[in-house]
Amino acid sequence: MAEHRRTSDLVADVRTAKTDAASSRADGEPPEIPGVRATDLEPYVGLRYLSKLFRLIAVILLLLLVAEIVTGLTTQGSAAIPTLLGEASRLIVLAGALWGVGDLAILMVDVGHDVRAVRVYMSRLTSTPTGGLERDRTSANNISRSA
Repeated sequence: MAEHRRTSDLVADVRTAKTDAASSRADGEPPEIPGVRATDLEPYVGLRYLSKLFRLIAVILLLLLVAEIVTGLTTQGSAAIPTLLGEASRLIVLAGALWGVGDLAILMVDVGHDVRAVRVYMSRLTSTPTGGLERDRTSANNISRSA
C-alpha cells in the first residue's frame, strides 16, 4: 500500500506510459491516461473507511440500545420504562448523527470526484495549442452572425 501513496502533486508528475487498459486494470492499478496526473486518479480510500466506521458504530449503538431495553425490562419490569425512554432517545439521536456523518463522508468522496473531473478537463483545455481560445472565438463569431 505504501507504494501507492502520493509523493507529488506537481503538474510535471504525469503518467505517460502507453499500456493496454485491460492489463492495467488486471493489476488493480488505475488506467494509464496520457496527460493526467496520477493524483487525479487516486481513490478516496480513507474517506470510504471512515464512512464505514461511523456507520458500524451507529449499528453497534442500536444493538446496545436493544440489549439495554431487554436487560432493563427483564430486571425491573415496567418501572424501567421512563429511564429507558430517555436512554433510547439519546442513543437513537447519536446513532442517527453518526450515520449522517458517514453519509457526509461519501458526499465528500463524490465532491472530490467532481473536482478531479474539472482538473482533468481544465488540463486538457489548457494543453491545447490555442488554450481553448480559438473555439471561444469561433462560437462568439457564430453568435454575432446569427443575431
